[in-house]
Amino acid sequence: MPRTATAPAPQHMQALARANRVRLARAELKRSIGRGEVEVTEVIQDVPWETESMTLAELLTSQRRWGRTRARKLLQTLALSENKRLATLTPRQRALLASALGVRSRDALLV
Repeated sequence: MPRTATAPAPQHMQALARANRVRLARAELKRSIGRGEVEVTEVIQDVPWETESMTLAELLTSQRRWGRTRARKLLQTLALSENKRLATLTPRQRALLASALGVRSRDALLV
C-alpha cells in the first residue's frame, strides 16, 4: 500500500478553526476584564492577537458597569468611532484613549 501524505484542511475549515480560537480567547479576555483581573488600558496598549479585530465599543462594554451609552460618550469626547477596530488605532489615539480611561477609573474610585 502506498503511503499518502495527510492533506491540509480546506481553507474554509482553517478559517472556521481560527475564528473559533479568536472567539474563545476573546470571551475569556472579556471575562477577565469584567472580573477586574485585566485592565482595559493594558489591552489598548498591548493589543493582544485576539483583540485585533475587536471594536472599541465591544472592548469598553466588557468592563463592569460600562454600557453602550457610557462607552459612546467617552468615545465621542475623543472623536473616535465606537465601530473602530482596536488594531487600527494610531499610537496617538491609543495613548489618548488609555489616558482618558485612566482618569475615568480614578474618578470612579473617588465616588
